[in-house]
Amino acid sequence: MRVNIMLIRFFIKFIGFLLTIKFAFADIVDVNNEQIKELSKNNIPIVDIRRSSEWDQTGVVPKSILLTFFDKDGNYNYDEWYEKLRLEIDEGKPIILICRTGRRTKIIAKMMEIKKFNNVIYNAKNGITSWIDEKLITIKPQY
Repeated sequence: MRVNIMLIRFFIKFIGFLLTIKFAFADIVDVNNEQIKELSKNNIPIVDIRRSSEWDQTGVVPKSILLTFFDKDGNYNYDEWYEKLRLEIDEGKPIILICRTGRRTKIIAKMMEIKKFNNVIYNAKNGITSWIDEKLITIKPQY
């Protein structure tokens, strides 16, 4: 009987631990263009993490926050980028990350999850290329 009580206590503590972990990490949700448009209507910011040369080449989604993550050699400074991001978005609010194809933003979203970023992160799963393919509006970047 004593073993059963100890086992029950262990499982209760373990379940509590698992619930705490769930809330300590960001939710990462892949979204398509229709979902991005709907989220934007609710003032969820779009963060374009590409480089300025990429923005100039394709244009950007209107109202995007332009915040380069990787340089042309693939180098990055997560902490510096994160501090700039925090100046642009409200604490605890969801964000949409967009890049060319969704590959880089998926990597960044995972980094943010590991660093305990508590916002919901929407990943534009097919990036700006899909946006352009669907002939959705892009604008010249404003620096």
